Amino acid sequence: DVQLVESGGGSVPPGGSLRLSCVASGFTYSSYCMGWFRQAPGKEREPVVTIDTDGTTNYADSVKGRFTISKDNLKNTLYLQMNDLKSEDTGMYYCAAEVVGVCSVKHVRWYEFNNWGQGTQVTVS
Repeated sequence: DVQLVESGGGSVPPGGSLRLSCVASGFTYSSYCMGWFRQAPGKEREPVVTIDTDGTTNYADSVKGRFTISKDNLKNTLYLQMNDLKSEDTGMYYCAAEVVGVCSVKHVRWYEFNNWGQGTQVTVS
């Protein structure tokens, strides 16, 4: 079974940093589009950043220059380094994996992904 387990969320003041991790198991990790999504209360789940099978990354405009996605294929682990956090970054963060046509934030939608972690809360205040 596909399993994605996130960790690393927490509460930080504006300008702070957090590093999220997502350990994947049960599938060929390197063959999937991986992404970090977030969902604020009352809002739709949105893609924050994606990383394609070849390592190509794509960021939402709101996080460019502040967030960095990376993955360690040997450890089957996806990371999200978040710096200079803002209050609008508050939300539940999920990692997700799927085989999609185009792996980029401009193309993917949350409902195309069938494999999700349980989420980790990020609060910036």
